[in-house]
Order: sequence, then C-alpha cells, then structure tokens
Amino acid sequence: MEILVLGAAAGGGFPQWNCNCRNCRGFWGGEPGLVAQTQSSIAVSADGRRFCLFNASPDLRQQIERNPTLHPRDGLRDSPIRAAVLTNGDVDHVAGLLNLRESQPLALYATGRIHEVLRANTVFNVLNPDFVDRRAFRLGEAVDLAERDGTPLGLRLTVFPVPGKVALWLEDSAAGENFGTVDEDTVGLEIADGDGRRVYYIPGCARMTDDLAHRLDGADAVFFDGTLWTDDEMIRQGVGVKTGRRMGHMSISGPEGTMAAFRDLNIGRRIFIHLNNTNPVLRADAPERREIEAAGWEVAHDGMTVRP
Repeated sequence: MEILVLGAAAGGGFPQWNCNCRNCRGFWGGEPGLVAQTQSSIAVSADGRRFCLFNASPDLRQQIERNPTLHPRDGLRDSPIRAAVLTNGDVDHVAGLLNLRESQPLALYATGRIHEVLRANTVFNVLNPDFVDRRAFRLGEAVDLAERDGTPLGLRLTVFPVPGKVALWLEDSAAGENFGTVDEDTVGLEIADGDGRRVYYIPGCARMTDDLAHRLDGADAVFFDGTLWTDDEMIRQGVGVKTGRRMGHMSISGPEGTMAAFRDLNIGRRIFIHLNNTNPVLRADAPERREIEAAGWEVAHDGMTVRP
C-alpha cells in the first residue's frame, strides 16, 4: 500500500490567504522552518498505478499538478484517480469534486447522508452521472473499492462513525447543541490491502472513545485529526471565537488530548493531519513539535509518502 499526502492543512490551508496569525505572518515574512501546506487529502494505491482519493480539497488541481504520479498517462483523457471517498461534508473535503467534472470515469463513495448533501446542492450536478457513479456505504460495513466499471482497486474500506459535527455550512441552530449532527456526518476509515496492512484515516474527531481506541490498537499507521494544539488556540490568538470542541476537533495537547489518548496504543506510525494555520507544530523548531516527536508522532506534509 502506498499513501500519498496531497494536503496536510485544515480548511483555508497554510498560510491562510487572509491571515496574519503568528505562523502565517512568519511565512509571509520568509521565516525559516515554515512550509506552505494545502488543504487535507490523501491518495492511496495498492498497485502504485491506480489511486483512490480520500477527500477532495479545494486545492485538488494544484495537488495533482505537484504530484507526477497523478498526472495523465495514456490517451487523450486519462487519470490515475479511479475513485474518491468522502469522510464528511466539509467544504475543504468536498469542494475539490468540482475539479473532477471533465467527463472522467470515477466511483464516488460516501455515506448516504453525504450523498444527500451533494444532491441537494445542484452545483455538484457538474459530475456527469454517465461518468461518475455515486456509491453509498453503510456504517460498519466493509467495502471492496472498485473503479467505475467494477475493476477492483485492491483496497478494502471499513467505515465507522467518530464523534464529530455536521459541516459548518449545514449547521441548524434550531436543532440543539449538536446542530443537527447525525452519525453519518463524520466517519473514520479503515483502509486494508491484500497483504493485511491496516491504515486509518480520521481527519476530524471530537474525542476519543473506548470503541475507537480498541479499533485503532494494532494499526500499521493512523492519520489523525491534528487541527489544534489547544482547545482555545484560535481564541487566544485573536483569529476566531470558537473552541476546537465547538468545531468538532479534539486538541493535540492536554490530559484529554490526542497524545494522552494514544499513549498506550500499539500503532506503527502515528501522523497528525488536518493542521490549522494557528497550530505551533507547523513550526519545525517549535517546542510543541519536539514534544509530539518525542511521543512518537509525525506531522504530515504535502508530498509525504507512507508505505506501511
């Protein structure tokens, strides 16, 4: 299995186009140790030739351009991207689908809930149904990913709910504290290949549960929500009014944070992805970066390749 990190940053990317937080200001000023990152997505292949896209960020065209392994190869129209999987309906995970509208065969996998969201927004009708086959998976089921024509991709997907929140643009303030969130709004993915390798992709998660910890234990690699270092990070830096929990993300640090939750789990590689532009671990020389590395964590970056 080959995993290519197309984008490592949270919504808005890094630097965010209109932001002057400490990290972004440092990048604009040419400060060393800060590297631009696009919005989060990975591409996974079992054979090194055909890839499945996991989330489609608004930066997808740029990500394809930067990664020759995803360039067209044969004929006048071609793409190694044969399928796409969505973990939620966030803008930074679905807007990139609009880049895939040029009548290219594609299998699009998501929960029934997310497919409903796409159908309700008619701009996604640019995905011609003659070429794009929308496939719904159910929570808890294992799915053998395949191209639009049914050719197996050699990857088996198991989908499960994780604590999270409905996408910001779908929030219903009249629906109570959870804004109308249902289990299918945010999912985690287990990706397995024919050699028994097991990788998890969870770019959004609000808290660790016993069930989730049990599921992740023994994994070859886990890509996990690394949005914020502290819950009130954006408030403290003066660039937002919401906590991480309010946005559906658990923090990296603290007694209830990700590092503490993963401390006793047996995992081959643990990698933070979906990093907000305010997160100090984006700085190569930050003490927070040293802290997570001492705990066995890595920070995803655009172009990173993982072969578990």
